[in-house]
Amino acid sequence: MTFPVNRMRRLRANENLRDMVRETHLNVKDFIYPLFVTYGKDKQIPIQSMPGVFQFSVDQLHDEIKEINSLQIPAVLLFGIPEYKDSLASSGYDEHGVVQEATRFIKDICPDLLVITDVCLCEYMDHGHCGVVEDDGTVNNDASLELLAREALSHVKAGADMVAPSDMMDGRVGYIRKILDSEGYDHIPIMAYAAKYASGFYGPFREAAESAPQFGNRRTYQMDPANVLEALREVELDIKEGADIVMVKPAMAYLDVLKTVKEKYGYPTAAYNVSGEYSMVKAAAEKGWIDEESVMKEILLSIKRAGADMIITYAAKDMSRILLRR
Repeated sequence: MTFPVNRMRRLRANENLRDMVRETHLNVKDFIYPLFVTYGKDKQIPIQSMPGVFQFSVDQLHDEIKEINSLQIPAVLLFGIPEYKDSLASSGYDEHGVVQEATRFIKDICPDLLVITDVCLCEYMDHGHCGVVEDDGTVNNDASLELLAREALSHVKAGADMVAPSDMMDGRVGYIRKILDSEGYDHIPIMAYAAKYASGFYGPFREAAESAPQFGNRRTYQMDPANVLEALREVELDIKEGADIVMVKPAMAYLDVLKTVKEKYGYPTAAYNVSGEYSMVKAAAEKGWIDEESVMKEILLSIKRAGADMIITYAAKDMSRILLRR
């Protein structure tokens, strides 16, 4: 009896052949590495829920930036932990705020490293929400847009190569684009957190960024995890408003959304492999329950296979060491 020939089985038998026919390849150039910068001096504070991740004061960034550059990671994404917070997030658009000073520092020592800045108000608000909050506890979408644009403009003036609004306020991409263009920064791209879900995977990040809301939750402006069509509407709106890159966040539990977004729009697409996804792998590996390297690689491959052109991940340094080792 003659059986169909499984040619791929023969090709898988040899490692070099497997590499040659592999459909999806990870590269260090795929990664964006998140960095947390904090106020003060001489600080390198470990994030307990995120092994290997730290808050750095600006004066302690030198060695970290040099290492990132040596690993050929092309970009960092900056989050700020300010010295003070208030109801108008004023430290977020302060000329000498932590993100602004970190941006200047990084561009001075490593001008070719792309600096992307997270544009949101939650880290700088005394209540921890991503927009202006009214007396009745509701978030005022339109009043928040001006503050977000001021923050984005201050980052660009400090030398940021790209801004990434993550707040999920309606219309913020168009508002930021208008302000940047009017100030002569029409060449600065916007990476929009276009489909950002109200997710349980953000827990460790809120420790790292000290940004947990003091009351309520963010479900009124972040997306329902049950919805895909809503994500497409959000992405389309951001594209129409001038986004240059759209993002799906989180990544692992939303690979179907990522794939659908990429296939429908064919737009430069980022995915955020978020803190909870990272910390679960680290915790299980510390217990000896999984092989960290193989699981980390499999997760990042799945994100790229689903359609991500770039992956924001806390595993960027670890994975880059692995890829450069070969």
